[in-house]
Amino acid sequence: MSGRDDQLQLFFPWRIALLVLVMLGCGGVLVARLWKLQVEQAPEHQARLAKQSLRSIRLAGRRGKLFDRNGVPLADNRPSYCLSLYLEELRRPGPRQRTVDAVMDTLYRLAEVMDRPLHLAEQDVWAHLRRRTPLALVAWRDLDAVAMARFIEHEHEFPGVSLTVEPVRVYPEGTLAAHVLGYVGRADEERLAEEEAAEAMDAGQEAPERYHYYLSDVAGRSGLEKALDEDLRAPAGGRLEIQVDVAGFKYQTIEESSRPAGLGSDVTLALDVRVQRAAEAALEGQRGAVVILDPHNGDVLAMASAPTFDPNDFVPTIAPEQWRQLQGPDRPLYNRATAGEYAPGSTFKPVTLLAAMRAGKIRPETRFNCPGVFQLGNARFRCWQTWGHGSIDLALAVRYSCNVYLYHAALACGPEPIQTMARHFGFGRKTGIELDYERPGLVPDDAWKRKNRGEGWRDGDTCNLAIGQGAMLVTPLQAATYCAALANGGTLWKPRLVLSRTSPDGRQLPVPAKAVAREKLWSDADFDVIRRGMRDVVQAPDGSGRRARIDGFEIAAKTGTAEYGLKGSGKKMTWMIAFAPYEAPRYALAFLAEDGASGGSTVAPLVRKLFLAIRDELEADAEDAATVPSIREPAA
Repeated sequence: MSGRDDQLQLFFPWRIALLVLVMLGCGGVLVARLWKLQVEQAPEHQARLAKQSLRSIRLAGRRGKLFDRNGVPLADNRPSYCLSLYLEELRRPGPRQRTVDAVMDTLYRLAEVMDRPLHLAEQDVWAHLRRRTPLALVAWRDLDAVAMARFIEHEHEFPGVSLTVEPVRVYPEGTLAAHVLGYVGRADEERLAEEEAAEAMDAGQEAPERYHYYLSDVAGRSGLEKALDEDLRAPAGGRLEIQVDVAGFKYQTIEESSRPAGLGSDVTLALDVRVQRAAEAALEGQRGAVVILDPHNGDVLAMASAPTFDPNDFVPTIAPEQWRQLQGPDRPLYNRATAGEYAPGSTFKPVTLLAAMRAGKIRPETRFNCPGVFQLGNARFRCWQTWGHGSIDLALAVRYSCNVYLYHAALACGPEPIQTMARHFGFGRKTGIELDYERPGLVPDDAWKRKNRGEGWRDGDTCNLAIGQGAMLVTPLQAATYCAALANGGTLWKPRLVLSRTSPDGRQLPVPAKAVAREKLWSDADFDVIRRGMRDVVQAPDGSGRRARIDGFEIAAKTGTAEYGLKGSGKKMTWMIAFAPYEAPRYALAFLAEDGASGGSTVAPLVRKLFLAIRDELEADAEDAATVPSIREPAA
């Protein structure tokens, strides 16, 4: 036993020594690991911890402005004074409901002090705490001076509440040119992030990190606000870093990470506020549209659609009851100037006559007898003047707007030359103007009729096409570009709304060059006969548009009346296209009034009113008289 005891006495010290060595080794490894984590890697872990508690906020910049050609602001920005609550300062210990209750109590007391209705409910506070906890809760926007004064008087009673300022889109002229300018709405955060990533990739840069929060920003929803949104919207760059605690409330602002928000580019439009105002005044009380172009370059001087709307109603959001009103049967949001497709009626007749002359089937001296009706097989096509016009030549056919003369001319040349000439004048295709929802209209032909009506083209279709009825459809904008071509000798300009773009640093940015669409297909002599006939429409005492006449100032025009709806319903679209002054045209227009009596009786007096208003607007400003020629004394 003693030998075994001796062995055990020798074995136990070795076991103890080995155990001590193992423990020391493990302890050393643990100490080394702790040193590495807490000393060597401490800066890295601190940075990761700080990053987890940081939140980035995209700051909204100043949206670019829209001006008319003379520098009058049409879309601008104004400061909106808001009352904001900082929830981290109103926070209560315990369940979040206690914080919500504290916020609601503060809101009720503020509403009483300022005598303003409270628009936020408890669920709005809860939604803010779930989604945007670190950000200030905006309780009131657009506070007036009285409300702000009442708050400031009691400000010491409301810790965690402050007056803030945010930019708001404003349209100083109200409803003026509303369909051209369009309106804005709240920007979609996902779309903003995608567009900013795409812009960075286009510039050859890495896609930026996405923001955690986006402060209130707007984006174009229609009109030029939408078409030019990329130019008008302030570029990405405004960024604010804040630190939050474990519950998501703001802990502090990291000022060193903030950068100023960007500025959008300003855009100058071809519109002339004075001409636009005159167009809308002439259109008042009607459902229809007016488009006025400069025939020398295609600049859109005015574009109006009625009824209209006020784009200020959409800022920052439109009330549900207002939105329902805008969806009514009159469709105020519908831009009839670019999206309305109508039968052009007799305004189309110059196209038919030019096509027949180009085909060599008629000449200016060609005469046809108009007994008031045209017999085609078993069908009778009537002239608007039931007792007829007698034997007349081409110029008189334009002057009197004789249907029977046009039936003879159209059947003599056939439908194809008329369809070709119509497309040459831009009908049947979009003009390419810088607006959304433009419609192309329709120039019907045999292929279209077989596809849509299941039958071939007939002579009766040619007669309807000759006088701008049947399936033929045009927009008021197309009619205005066509009229501008008649005014300038045949050059079809692409209508232009944007004259220039200016970057925030004052640099002029490129704009699309003025585009000329196609060359003319007629002789100057044939074209001049059409223009002289259009002059007689207004200037002759028996012209169909004589109610548009202004003494001492020559207007050339063509009236039009097109029936629509069920046959015999009496519903008519009434037109007039006109340019003036005749010898040196400065204005070419298309005027459409829905459900009028006729172009000559309904629209011609409105065109006269329009030209008189333009003259008065231009001549009222003595300084502009030197640079903007009056239509009473046209420039040579």
